[in-house]
This record gives sequence, C-alpha cells and structure tokens, in this order.
Amino acid sequence: MKLTGAEIIIECLKEQGVNVVFGYPGGAALNIYDALYKHQNEIKHYLTSHEQHASHAADGYSRASGKVGVVFTTSGPGATNIVTGIATAYMDSVPVVAITGQVPTNLLGKDSFQEVDITGITMPITKHNFIVKDVNTLADTIRRAFEIAQSGRPGPVLVDVCKDVTAQYAEYERKEPKKIKKKVLATQEEIEKAIELINSSQRPFICSGGGVISSEASEELIEFVEKINAPVATTLMGVGGFPSTHPNYTGLVGMHGTRASNYAVSHCDLLIAVGARFSDRVISKVDRFAPNAKIIHIDIDPAEIDKNVSTDIALVGDVKQILKILIENVQKKTSTEWIEMIYEWKRNYPLSYPQDGKLHPQYVVERISALTNNDAIITTEVGQNQIWAAQFYKYQRPRQFISSGGLGTMGYGFGAAIGAKIARSDKVVIDIAGDGSFRMNCGELATAVHYNIPVIVALLNNGVLGMVRQWQDLFYGKRFSQTTLDRPPDFVKLAEAYGAFGIRVTSPDEVDSAILKALEAGRPTVIDFVIDKDEKALPIVPPGAPIDEIID
Repeated sequence: MKLTGAEIIIECLKEQGVNVVFGYPGGAALNIYDALYKHQNEIKHYLTSHEQHASHAADGYSRASGKVGVVFTTSGPGATNIVTGIATAYMDSVPVVAITGQVPTNLLGKDSFQEVDITGITMPITKHNFIVKDVNTLADTIRRAFEIAQSGRPGPVLVDVCKDVTAQYAEYERKEPKKIKKKVLATQEEIEKAIELINSSQRPFICSGGGVISSEASEELIEFVEKINAPVATTLMGVGGFPSTHPNYTGLVGMHGTRASNYAVSHCDLLIAVGARFSDRVISKVDRFAPNAKIIHIDIDPAEIDKNVSTDIALVGDVKQILKILIENVQKKTSTEWIEMIYEWKRNYPLSYPQDGKLHPQYVVERISALTNNDAIITTEVGQNQIWAAQFYKYQRPRQFISSGGLGTMGYGFGAAIGAKIARSDKVVIDIAGDGSFRMNCGELATAVHYNIPVIVALLNNGVLGMVRQWQDLFYGKRFSQTTLDRPPDFVKLAEAYGAFGIRVTSPDEVDSAILKALEAGRPTVIDFVIDKDEKALPIVPPGAPIDEIID
C-alpha cells in the first residue's frame, strides 16, 4: 500500500513494538505529528517541557524496560536540544532512536530557517545516523536504526528526515523486526586460557559493569561468583547487576569505591572485568591499578579491549553467553582465606556517616531504601546525590538504578524518572536529586502533573553545587568560586505552583513520615531535604592517585 513518509515512520514504529514516544513538535516535524495524531490510540506521545528532557525520558524508559527508547523533535534548535541526551545515552550504551525533522531537500545547505546539520553534529555521539532524502529508503532506514541501536554494544541512532520526504508517497509493506543475535567472538583458545587463569587463581576479584545489565546476565554473574567464591564490586553503571545484599558484594570500585573494593583490586591475583570498560573513574592511576593481578576482560565491544588497561586475556562477545561457558567449565573454589580477608575489610571499613542527630543525606537514602523494601527504581542527577544513592540504597536487581555515568549529565534524573515510571508503572520511582541539578529540569513537574505520573523527587538540598564545592574544599584550598546557590526558588512552593505535592524536611525525625506521605500521595511529589552545605560524598580517591589511597 502507498503511504506518506510520515505514515511510514509510524508504521515502522509499530513494527518494532513501540507504543511510547517522547518529544516536542515543530514545523519540520508537523507531518510526523499529524500522522501520529491518527494513531494516538496505538502510540502514546508524552510532550515534555523541553526536548532535552524528552531525550532523557526516552533514555530512562529504555534503561528501566530494556526496550528501545524513542524521541521525536523538529529541526534546528529542537534537534540540537537533544544532543546532550544523545551523548548521555551514547556514553552509557543505551539504545535510543531519535527521529528529527529536517528542512525540505531543496533547502538543504542554504542556511534555511531552523536548519542545522544534525547528522554532522551527532556523528561522534551516535552509533550511526542517517539523513533521509528519498521516501523510498525511509522504511528500511527506520528498521536499520532499531537494529543498530540494539545490536552489539547498544547505543543511540539518529534518523533525520527531510520535511518533503514525510509528505511524499511510497509503497510500504510490513516486515517483522530482525532478531538480534547474541554473539561470542572469543576463540576457543582464549576461553581455555581464561579458564586456566581462573582455576589457578587464589585471589580472584570481579568488577561488574553495565554490560552485565545490558545483556541480562545478572543470574549468570551470581552463579559464576558463587562457583569461584570471588568478591564482586560494581562500577556506577553496574549497580544493581549484582545484589548489594549478597555477602560477596564489596560496593563501588574506583574514585568513590569502598576500601574493601579498592583494596581487593590492589591485592587480587586475578581481576575479571565483566561488561565494564575501565573508565578513568574506576582505574585512576593506571600504572598502580591491579598491580599484582592478571586481567581478564569480558566485553561485547572489541574497541574497549586494551584501550585504558592492558589485559592478559580478552573474551569478546555477549557477556551472558560467555559467563555460561565459564560456569560450565571452571572449577568450584572451596578455599575461604581470600573471601574471609574481604569480609574483614568490609567489617573494618564500612560506609558510614556521623551519628550526631543532624539530617544527613546518607540517612535519607537509607530510609528511602527501607521504606520502599529495597524495591524502588532510583534515578539520580549527577554529583554527590548520585554517589549517596549508589552507596546507601540496597539494590536487588538490574535496571533498578538509573544514572548518567559516562557523561555525568546534570539535569538527567527527573526526565529519566518520568520515562522509567512510564516503562514500569508497577514500581515506585524516585529521583534522588541535588538542588543544582533540579534547577535544570524542574519544568518537567508540568509533564509529571499533566500526565499524572507519580514520581517522587527526593531533593538533597544543600544550597550549593555539592560535588564541585567538595573538590574546591579538598583540592582547591577552599576557594568556593561560583558554587553557592544562595537564591530562589522555594522548592516546596515551586512544586505546589505546578500542582505537585511539596514537603520540607529539616530533621531526622521528619524523614520517615515525609517519605511515607510521598509514597501514599499517588501524585508527583517533591521532598525538600535541607542538608548541610559541607556534606561530603566519601570515600574519595584524589584525582590521579592510586585507588588504594583513599580519603574517608
């Protein structure tokens, strides 16, 4: 049958099982939105207050559900406003498809109204991108975008569609989506060498990253860990991929890693990185990272092998499949000497904070964890709030912790919370935020209220840019340049102005009742937890120092 390009876009989304999109309309996307109007009972569109947060909502939707997130924008500023969201998804390997309107083909390259070369702009931050100038190639381009976003190492793909293409007609025939194949590229020889290293190791240690979550390999990781009786730390992106209540879990590793995790890296004889990319926030000083260890790196992306850390064995392929092979072939370890040393470090150096009767953010996160039965989906902004959320909530499963890791995007968490709640309406969703980040995205209260999306913002309000101030305190001689936020708004009144529920908390004995009120409210809620401006996210490894040189 013959359809317009805009109708073909909608039909291709339906082929891919898409029933939710986020976005913001404009002139170059009008035909797409007109076609969407006719299919509004099949595809629900969420209109955000800003395109950036539409892209974050698509990202959060994807991370919470495991599906591809979709965002629509118009050309020019509509498209450039999602660049930060695309970069966020790219750094954290999140499958998102962005469909942007573009000026008509006859106006390309003429500095036309609202024209930008969005494919050129986003080339470094997408897995691939396309500009569609021929309606006859449109359907296959959309299908290819979804395939690329999901295959191998996931990531964002952008499809820029000229306005005249969305109005032109072409033949359309429905096709079933291609099944994404999970591959193991590691050779039998490499696998056998890895098995030999694991079997001969006396002090194995596992660093679990976001790839464990992307490949749905959490159960296999638990089985592998218990077979070789190894301690496990996670990167920030790996939080939730291994249960934080498991006795072998040592916490975060790296700059904000626990002493148990960082000491384990420094003393292990075998480091197994599973779906982790050895970012600078994990390894810190490269020549002092895992100095006594052989290193096995398991990752789906061959470009990550030996990029930041030299490895002894690289197993390239789908983490889930590789772990299954290892589980089948490695020997069960019964020695307890190494794991008992880990337990002792955990006992001697637990995460802690002052017990002085003041309102501390760590206590807030602990109570959120307890009062949600460790079962909520937690999104975060970026900074101290992010670290406290990763450290003090007890995560039980993958896709429970959603945060901007690689790019460190302030303003990410609220849009992501909206997307996550839409993906998982059965779960409580809480954005643990700092006031600096919340200033960047608070306009999305209008979105949450309009669509009655009952997300909770737990605002850890210290009146400063907390993490930047912390660095100024520790490493810049207490020169607090431009990090004090001594200005409006009153966040409770702001919430009420948008039609949301606002609560202020200033003491520990108010925490539980405020959280319970928010959970029972059934509508968007902001809890303004007023904390001290000099709270620290600890432990921390000074930049450039070995990861066992820790300030806590």
